[in-house]
Amino acid sequence: MQRQTRTVLLGAFAAAALTALGAIGWVALTPSPAQTAEDRMPTPPQPPRLADGPEFERCLGLLRGDPEAARAFAESWSREGGGEGARQCQALALLALGEPALAAQRLETLATQSAATSQARAAVFAQATQAWLMAGEANRAYGAATLALTLSPEDVDLLVDRAVTLGSLSRYQEAIEDLDRALALDPNRAEALVFRAAANRHLDRVDLSARDIERALESDPASAEALLERGIIRQLRGDATGAREDWQRAIALSPNSPTADLAAQNLALNEAGPARR
Repeated sequence: MQRQTRTVLLGAFAAAALTALGAIGWVALTPSPAQTAEDRMPTPPQPPRLADGPEFERCLGLLRGDPEAARAFAESWSREGGGEGARQCQALALLALGEPALAAQRLETLATQSAATSQARAAVFAQATQAWLMAGEANRAYGAATLALTLSPEDVDLLVDRAVTLGSLSRYQEAIEDLDRALALDPNRAEALVFRAAANRHLDRVDLSARDIERALESDPASAEALLERGIIRQLRGDATGAREDWQRAIALSPNSPTADLAAQNLALNEAGPARR
């Protein structure tokens, strides 16, 4: 299953995901919480999904621009028998409105109780995983990700999701095992290579990290996240000039993003010199 929207892993929610896995710099950095609802919200995949029809499409449309209106619509729709689609939209509206823990609970309950296909239920567990990460509940995110993989064990996206939760728990070797499985299924998945590079770096396996980053950039030369990580590796190897070039390019490729913010922070530290780090 390929989820169309992976902003929770790479993109606007990348700050939290990359923070979780450590692919953010050679010092610990805290991502900015300033994100739009659309940036933060893991939207339902297509296919599979729990509901179809004009009401569901209308609710998703409202989510992108007016999550409060989406919540009101979903509540009204639910009272009129909207079923699982209304419940899912309600949960996503809560997420967009800054209540990720409550949204995660509702998504997890919905996925558990749903009569939909295994793949559709796995997708909702994946949304719960992402919501738990946004709520700072990595252990619960790991549990939801594991339930998703029970339903769809060969899903590359789900394997990457769980690797992120493992990284946020500093369980880097286990994260690598999930990423190894993901890359066995999809050898050129750039995001999986970036995350595995970060996990190996945390285990002081810098040569392995560098190898994965080069593969990631071969697969996706415009990956700002891969450039961010390669800059970190270059900095660790004493190549301050190369690190600066990578971080500057990451900013140019993905301006006004958390990835760019993190690259800029590393640039500032790089310019400050060892005494200021």
